[in-house]
Amino acid sequence: MPLVGCPCRGPPLTLAGRGRRPLRARAIAPKRDASSPPPLLTRRAVSSASLLLAALPFPASSLQLPVASASEAEAQVTGGGGGGGTEELELERYTDQDQGFTLLKPASWPKVEKAGATALFQQEGKGKGSNSIGVVVNPVRLSSLTEFGTPQFVADRLLQAEKKKESTKSAEVISVGERSGHGGLKVYEIEYSLDSTRGGMKRIFSAAFVATKKLYLLNIAYSDSQEKPLDSQTRTVLEQVLHSFDSV
Repeated sequence: MPLVGCPCRGPPLTLAGRGRRPLRARAIAPKRDASSPPPLLTRRAVSSASLLLAALPFPASSLQLPVASASEAEAQVTGGGGGGGTEELELERYTDQDQGFTLLKPASWPKVEKAGATALFQQEGKGKGSNSIGVVVNPVRLSSLTEFGTPQFVADRLLQAEKKKESTKSAEVISVGERSGHGGLKVYEIEYSLDSTRGGMKRIFSAAFVATKKLYLLNIAYSDSQEKPLDSQTRTVLEQVLHSFDSV
């Protein structure tokens, strides 16, 4: 599968939630035809991507988050903290032309096979609960992500689903929002913290969009323990990965 460059789409914006006053959510009444069939989604997925699949049917409220556009084909930062030691994370562009998505991923993280994952990249040598980046693509009957609901509603449903899992100790939303992707499509982004008996304390970055009757889900999981918290430099590179997720 070739690695190809992806041009910048749209001017860069700044990530909300840092030194900025949060925007106030406004309730929006859903408009849905009761006779219309629910979205056709497959149930095989990985990590919180499967929870997002189950979290999507009705709109509620909206909270916009302006985010940066990842225009670089490559970026290099030093990451440490939760990863278990300092590691230099050099990003490279990964594009799946057949499935129709692109993103930046750490060059040192190999692609691995896992049932339900369209693409999965894991940091080597971390064992159980390793840091990972996963993409799941599923067919849907809808043409826009806004038909599923607003970013805030999806985040609320996602956290509800996380908290119902027996392995979850705690889960808390950090930021929620949306941005414009290729061709103006809506991309939802959710960041939350998760503490579980299976993977320990994690920082989760998720993104979703709908294009060509397919639902695209990105899930980034990175260690964020009290002993080795996620540092600012590693967070920066993970945000670059998050904001680079787009259609082709």
